[in-house]
Parts: sequence; structure tokens; C-alpha cells
Amino acid sequence: MLHTEKNNISDLQTHSNSENCQLSTVNYKLNKDKYRLLCNTENSFPLFSRDWWLDAACGETKWEVLLTEEKGKILAALPVYIPHRGVISMPPYTQTMGPWFAPESKDTKYTRTLGKRQAICKEFTDVLKSYPHFLQNFNYGITDWLPFYWEGYKQTTRYTYLLNNIRDEHTLWENMSPNIRRNITKAKEKFLITIRKGISIEDFLKIQSMTFKRQHLSTPKRQDVLIKLITACRQRNQGDLWGAYDEKGELHAVAFIAWQESSAYYLAGGGDPALRASGAHSLLLWECIRHVSQYTPIFDFEGSMIPGVERFFREFGAIQTPFFTITRGNLSLLYRAWLKIKERI
Repeated sequence: MLHTEKNNISDLQTHSNSENCQLSTVNYKLNKDKYRLLCNTENSFPLFSRDWWLDAACGETKWEVLLTEEKGKILAALPVYIPHRGVISMPPYTQTMGPWFAPESKDTKYTRTLGKRQAICKEFTDVLKSYPHFLQNFNYGITDWLPFYWEGYKQTTRYTYLLNNIRDEHTLWENMSPNIRRNITKAKEKFLITIRKGISIEDFLKIQSMTFKRQHLSTPKRQDVLIKLITACRQRNQGDLWGAYDEKGELHAVAFIAWQESSAYYLAGGGDPALRASGAHSLLLWECIRHVSQYTPIFDFEGSMIPGVERFFREFGAIQTPFFTITRGNLSLLYRAWLKIKERI
């Protein structure tokens, strides 16, 4: 577990160009109770950093949070998943984490904001020194990883694909590739595919497993986590499962979508390899996007480094958006083997 000592840093100063950014009496501590309260009132938290998501994805005892406070106000938070002693990593089915910073007024100077955030991240990295292995995907809103670079961390750029105004259905349709539009029309008019919301978890997992088999991949071990996330999202009306069915009741494709006010996310899905020619997957995602537009203006495909999947997302007209994977330390081969054994137990 992360230690819970409180470190007081007085008159911490950071110089950014000619502007001084001063944080005085910064209370730096770990406090999940405060974080839970903040998650209930703060709209700017990404979905994957919210306490209820972390409870389901990590387990309530496997995550902690670093908080920076000033005069009783939380300035920043860094939730971390700790699957094993000395290891901070990414939980299953969780696209990004990384630091969260409290929103500032619109008239705050950029140089002040940047300097303040860099000072906070320096305090984060000081505490993280007690963890020999660190891996997190930072939310794409975090564009400055310099404080981590200065402390010896490494960075890999990854990509997601975003639709930024899904409430403008006409523009969405026009920005799609002709191939996606043809598939949607074919699925509806030729194969008479209909989309159902609220399909069973069992049906979803069955079709998803077919996709992994076609790709010659083993089914993910942590299906229990996926089930917990689906259940939690449904209980909060922040996610559901969709299926694409033909006239005979055969299930062609499935999708798990989660959402909050800031964005919706395509978290998992798949299709029956024998029925891929129907175009059902394109229609399925199109209808999911239309549905979640009542909750949010943004749809995040979650990206992929697999060429065929990347092309499929791009052809929806989505914008390629980079995010950072930040790492430090390497696990020995012996320790990695031990972790795999622990996962099977």
C-alpha cells in the first residue's frame, strides 16, 4: 500500500518564463475518502479516474490516490492501480489514467498554469520513487509530461480516435468514408439488421470470444472485471451492451459502450466471423453513437495500434488524437513469471 504520511511543503516556487508560480503550505497526502467526495461533485474527472470505475476495474483495495491540497482545496489528484507490491500499472479495460488538475479560471495565464502543474507533478514523482515499476496511460488532455521526463521516466505515444460533435448527425454521416456508409445501408436494407440495447452479458461474451478466436488470440483472463464494469455502468445508467440481430434472431455483432457528460467510450466488442459480410458492426456502432449523443458530444473509439482496427475507426471520420504512455523501471523476467503465476491463482 502507499504510505499515508503527510508532507508539508512550504513556499514551493517554480519559475516559468518570467512568472512565479507559488504553492504555499501544500498538503500532500493519500486520502480515498476525500477523493470519493470530490468525484461526486467534480464533473471534470475522466470516466476512468472516477472512484466507482476504479473500484470495479482494480478492486477497492488495489488502488490509491495521491492528492495535493492548498488551503483545504484539492488542486490535483493522481489515482494509481497497485496490483502487486512495488508495481503501479493500468487496470483492465481502462484506457487512461494520469494526473487530474482542478479547473482554473479562464483568465489564468498559461505560464502560471503550466508552472503550477509542473510543480505538482514534481511532488507526485517524489512519492512515486518508492515504486520501482510505473506504467500509466495519461489522458489525452495531459500534453506536458516534462516533469516525468526530468525524473527519468520514458514516454511512448499512442493514439485514440475521437468524434468531437456527435450531435451533428448530418455532418457525422458526411464525414464517414463511403465504405462505412455502404456497410450501414447494406446491414439495414439487405440483411435487415436491427439493433437492440440491453443484451445479456452471456451473449456479449460469446460473440466477443469468437473475435479473439478469429484473431488467434486467447480470451482475456479478467472477464470477471469486464462483468463488474458492465454491471456498475448499468447500475449508474452510464453504459450498456448492444447487439446487432438479423431476422432469424442471429447475433452478428456486439458492443460495450460507457459514457459520462464529457465523453462516451467504445470499450469492448466483437462480431461473429461467419456473419462479417453483413456490415452489422458498422450499423451497430452508428446506432450506439446516435444513442449516446443524448448524454455527451464526444465519442472515443479508444483507438488501436492494430492496422485493420485503426482503419475501421478512422473511416468513421474520427480524429486521430495522441496520448502518452509513461513508464519507469523494468520488471525482471523472474518477477514477470511470478506475476503470471499469481494471476492464475
